[in-house]
Amino acid sequence: MTDLRKTVERFWAAAESRDWTAFAETLAEDVVYTLPQTRERIAGRERYVEFNREYPGDWHLRTERIVAEPGQVVTWAHFTVGLEEMYAITFFTGEAGESGEGRITSITEFWPEPYEPPAGREHLSERY
Repeated sequence: MTDLRKTVERFWAAAESRDWTAFAETLAEDVVYTLPQTRERIAGRERYVEFNREYPGDWHLRTERIVAEPGQVVTWAHFTVGLEEMYAITFFTGEAGESGEGRITSITEFWPEPYEPPAGREHLSERY
């Protein structure tokens, strides 16, 4: 298990529990959060924490999978906002920490939208 993986696990746990102090402690001061679908970028720990604190609705998350190697972690997470369900793929990079627990320096998050498959391949696939 990499140090960054532990940090990302704490990041998601703090987000779910709305522990914004613990959440902020996982982030580098100059963290950059990027959302390619909306072409938004948030720079800085304070702004990113506030972005999450102000997010509307009663949202919750469950981490489905974590893939980690030194310096980078990818997560697949299931989110609910009220009755709506969605998944996000999140890429984290981080720094090495003196205590062995590095902080997150960049986050890029993708929110894939579900869509119907093209007609004509039903004989090859199974819907779930």
